[in-house]
Amino acid sequence: QVQLVESGGGLVQAGGSLRLSCAASGGTFNFYGAGWFRQAPGKEREFVASISSGAGTTTYVDSVKGRFTISRNNAKNTLYLQMNSMTPEDTAVYYCARSRGLSVSSTPSSYNYWGQGTQVTVSS
Repeated sequence: QVQLVESGGGLVQAGGSLRLSCAASGGTFNFYGAGWFRQAPGKEREFVASISSGAGTTTYVDSVKGRFTISRNNAKNTLYLQMNSMTPEDTAVYYCARSRGLSVSSTPSSYNYWGQGTQVTVSS
């Protein structure tokens, strides 16, 4: 059973940066795509970014392009999300997820393992 644990969330001022980490254990992580999603209060879970198993392909939602960077260290079974130039609209609980396959997707149903989430709050 794969377990994913996010860390790195917190409170940051607008314009600031945070780096989220997602540590995977209990199963194979390296051979699967992975992604980050977020959910703000009263809103549906939203795709943020994804990365293929070999890190050759990355995809971002338009609202974070140029500000966020997804990466992974397969030797450490860890997924990252570097968030720069943050705005209050980035406030949400951020979740990491492992894809059902090698490729990347923006659809939550394409992921079968999820972390518990980490709160990110951006103050204005």
